[in-house]
Amino acid sequence: MKRIKNLYLVYLGFIFVNISNAAVPGAKIIGPITADPIGDPSRNFIYSASAIDLASQGYIEEEYFIEGMANQYTTPDLETGEVIDSSHRYLSRLIVRRPQKQDFNGIVIVEWINVTGGPDKDIDWWYSGSHFVRNGYAYIAVSAQQLGIETMKEWSPQRYGKLDTTHNGMIDQDNLSYDIFSAVGKAVNRVGQSTLDGEVDILNGLKADLIIATGHSQSASRLAVYLNNIHPIEPIYDGVMVHGGGGRIRDDQETKIFKIMAETDMRRRASSPQPNTDTFMQWEIAGTSHADYDFEIEYSKVRLLREGIELSQAKARDVGCELPAHSRIPFRDAFNAAFEHLVKWIREDVRPPSAKPLKLSRMMPEVEFARDKFGNVLGGIRLAAHDVPTAKNTGMNYGATNRFCFLYGSHEPFTEATLNSLYPDHDAYVSAVREVVRHNLIDGYILPYAAEKTLEAAKSSKIGR
Repeated sequence: MKRIKNLYLVYLGFIFVNISNAAVPGAKIIGPITADPIGDPSRNFIYSASAIDLASQGYIEEEYFIEGMANQYTTPDLETGEVIDSSHRYLSRLIVRRPQKQDFNGIVIVEWINVTGGPDKDIDWWYSGSHFVRNGYAYIAVSAQQLGIETMKEWSPQRYGKLDTTHNGMIDQDNLSYDIFSAVGKAVNRVGQSTLDGEVDILNGLKADLIIATGHSQSASRLAVYLNNIHPIEPIYDGVMVHGGGGRIRDDQETKIFKIMAETDMRRRASSPQPNTDTFMQWEIAGTSHADYDFEIEYSKVRLLREGIELSQAKARDVGCELPAHSRIPFRDAFNAAFEHLVKWIREDVRPPSAKPLKLSRMMPEVEFARDKFGNVLGGIRLAAHDVPTAKNTGMNYGATNRFCFLYGSHEPFTEATLNSLYPDHDAYVSAVREVVRHNLIDGYILPYAAEKTLEAAKSSKIGR
């Protein structure tokens, strides 16, 4: 790992340190933090605990605090930043979900928690937590930003009241978030490393072969800055999954970067595409929304769990948009495949399969996507739910009363007459789904268990009956 040496200057008997490219400061791990049962009225338990029953699958979930000093950095456009100043105190938290040693696949996923709207949301876990557990990944969620911490402090002053990422209010704009995220990555023991006596091993003896960063939406935007300006100073992560946001990202570094975008996300970015390279890959998933139906159900489960309510009551909210909200195209199926490609890319230098972008009908004065006669977008990765349609699913929506409507996309089921015209009988529908699934598997856009799930859903549906 590249280490950039400090330059020492001696002048008039004083030693000055040029910290323009100082390495990431170390940090202290505290914990695991004792917790009451989830849903306890004390609220002395993990905020954003997993709604997946981890214990039944041999996983352990723990919370730790992380304390240290952080730098502030310049963030020039697509260039390595420099340290502005140092020694800013912070105390934040992280959640660790880890398998038994014999089940560990050697890969640690570190998610930059999303704080849009206030609450800490481990969105990539919502989409891919079951995939991570199925395949033996360890996972860490990092609270790097103050807005999420303020929400936790209000929710449980007893547990989170001392957390602060602003150096007692001296630092704004989450300028310490980058070193916090780096410090968590550095706290993971790689193969051949050990925890020093008196320090805390957050993975309890597990040794990482690979450490991959991930983040959704607002977190993806901060990851893009991190990759462009801070990570090159001292690379911590072997690869990064940027999901649902983030501007142009430097591809002149060894770190492999996979960017995967919903239809919603491309409305502002399709007119200035970033080409794929040996270290950068982008997928665009047709018909998907930034916050889709799966997102909404998982968010519901987390809120129910926090309040001690049965998860069977999980449902999508009425978000008050003009169109029926939340695309039903399963973004997570392509997302999980992308993680597996990223791992192989890092380990074996095998580039992920490329994919066509979403098709545009015009770029100026604003982007418009090309659509079929039903209003479904053309181009991109076309999962069976989109390419064998039973509804109009888009990444677009709007509403006067909810400022987030543009993120939810839409879902408008076809009429029975339209379905009958497309699929004269059930076998015709199942056969069409099977063919798209087969091509998606060959192209590497989905995994075998997602293919099986999709085909079984088609067989059990009422389409064409």
